[in-house]
Amino acid sequence: MPIVMDVDALTEFLRREFPQVSDDFVIEEVTEELTTVRLAVGERHLRPGGTVSGPTMFALADVGIYLAILARLGPVALAVTTNCSIDFLRKPASGRDLISKTRILKLGRVLVVGDVLIYSEGDDRPVARASLTYSIPPRA
Repeated sequence: MPIVMDVDALTEFLRREFPQVSDDFVIEEVTEELTTVRLAVGERHLRPGGTVSGPTMFALADVGIYLAILARLGPVALAVTTNCSIDFLRKPASGRDLISKTRILKLGRVLVVGDVLIYSEGDDRPVARASLTYSIPPRA
């Protein structure tokens, strides 16, 4: 499915609709195959031991697929997560941003299924893998 919202449109949408998180996430690339989002890791994202917390990585996966869906469908603010399974594969590198790479596997009328790989910046080994399903509200 062709892209209907580019990086600038998605960034503006995130700022307008979700200002509470928009400063944490930077949309780096949107193509028909892949949506890449960066999480600027800060002190508040760390757990004891200096690693990035699981909830932070979940948030990156969730935002990544949400933006990938919006890129294809346009501004559907009420799309919601209905399922998420996440595997934590290795400890993220300390002091580095996290990068998510999201692929939409199925884009249906009601459900969207996607896969997200999360990496520490500069490392090509994923630190987490998530599979998410979103529900799309009926169009008016």
